[in-house]
Amino acid sequence: MACVPSCSLPGRTEMPNPTALVADDEPLLRERLITALARLWPELDIVAEARNGREAVEMFDQHAPDIVFLDVHMPGMNGIEAGRCIGRRAKIVFVTAHENYAAEAFRQGAIDYVVKPFDEDRLGDTVRRLRHSANSESTGVIPGDDWLEAVLEKLAREIREQQAPQKFLSWIKASVGTAVRLIPVTQIFYLRADAKYTLVVWQGGEALIRRTIRELADELDPQQFVQIHRSTIVNLHFVSHVTHGPNETGDVHLTGRKETLPVSRSYLHLFRQM
Repeated sequence: MACVPSCSLPGRTEMPNPTALVADDEPLLRERLITALARLWPELDIVAEARNGREAVEMFDQHAPDIVFLDVHMPGMNGIEAGRCIGRRAKIVFVTAHENYAAEAFRQGAIDYVVKPFDEDRLGDTVRRLRHSANSESTGVIPGDDWLEAVLEKLAREIREQQAPQKFLSWIKASVGTAVRLIPVTQIFYLRADAKYTLVVWQGGEALIRRTIRELADELDPQQFVQIHRSTIVNLHFVSHVTHGPNETGDVHLTGRKETLPVSRSYLHLFRQM
């Protein structure tokens, strides 16, 4: 007897499986969370993994998952900062080693949290909430919610203050013609990715260096330099103003320079008050 191929009933459309990104700087804990999610929610597809906040934002822009699990404490850009970049485009679950850490803010309904080491009962509650809200228009960190945005900004600042003091770059070495220049970072207007190199634009001109934009991002003082696009870092000291464009994008205008720098929607929240 021949097998009859299965088919969908007329008028019915298969719903795609929900997708997720998991970000944690500890590979074993990241794998443990993924394994637990596979048991609790077999239909969930983990489409990307990230080792830090900056990589999480890049992976999110690339894969656009429905849900993002973010470890709160990660080197460089921490999980709260990454969550603010991702904003309302996904449902966000923060992962923390401190049960009381910001728990009240996480309980507000826009976001959720789980505690390390993972309790599968608690993670199961989170999975049930995510499944229940699958058809909801409510998503992650809502930029329009001033109260929640203020809480997250405060948390991001507190986490950064708790991290060990980091020595940031004061100079960048670059080959200019036959000479090697030491460029003071205070003179840099912006840095832009150029294949395996990075273009450094500073008050003395331009130069290509053999460093990636990702490497430089975590070595520059975040109080002075901010990433505004996956390929661009700008010196806030030289930002004169920001114009807002369509689809939550914008352009940075620099003091004393004619060119403008595009701001992607992941980083526009940095200039909300400008």
